[in-house]
Amino acid sequence: MFSHRLTRACLQIGLVGQRACSRFIRACQRAAYRGLTGHIGLLKTRPGFLAALTCVLLSAGCATDGTGPGQTAASNPRLAAPSLSAQLRPGDTMTVSLLGIPEPITSPVQIDEQGLIRLQYIGAVMAGGLTTSELSDHIREEYITKKFYTTLEVAVNVTERYVYIGGEVQRPGRIIWSPDLTLSKAVQSAGGFTLYAKETRVTLTRDRKAYELDVKLAQRQPEQDPILFPGDSIQVPRSAF
Repeated sequence: MFSHRLTRACLQIGLVGQRACSRFIRACQRAAYRGLTGHIGLLKTRPGFLAALTCVLLSAGCATDGTGPGQTAASNPRLAAPSLSAQLRPGDTMTVSLLGIPEPITSPVQIDEQGLIRLQYIGAVMAGGLTTSELSDHIREEYITKKFYTTLEVAVNVTERYVYIGGEVQRPGRIIWSPDLTLSKAVQSAGGFTLYAKETRVTLTRDRKAYELDVKLAQRQPEQDPILFPGDSIQVPRSAF
């Protein structure tokens, strides 16, 4: 009940931004418990509310970076690079070229969700979890073992790799990876946040480990904007407000 009154009141005095309003509500709730706002009934009147607001802001501080006296500046966690970033993953696209044979063949393929690619004559081949060099050797052995060729060379060239983004963005889905792709750039590539996105609590999953990141901070401070790697998965939650 208290928070509902605060929500209405903060809208009345012009705190219309989600973050500004929710930050004020949390601060005022803390202040109320400490007795700084006095009687809750004061919040029903504009003068009483403004007095409470002044008191709260003075006690909470008005630091623009979200920190108060004695607190350290906000920062995003440091993300370790994937332990196996060279390994091929589902979704990766590539060309497989069979060379050193009378009629060379080049086939565009994509690794499916089971980690497989499909090639002429030999069918399904496991590619997920291998490097391009390992996959080349594996394909060569398959063709020779199954007696389609006695000798050949195989070249595997990755053409596209992806990161994935879902939740409260305009265009959820996969994004083509590039070496300079960062978290904030990935959000921009997905059309930006929706109106209801919780921009400060975005989850990035890498190597089955989840990290909570503040994209607004990453946008303000480039050093807080982590580089992404193929296979990274981003999830933008919905805000309560």
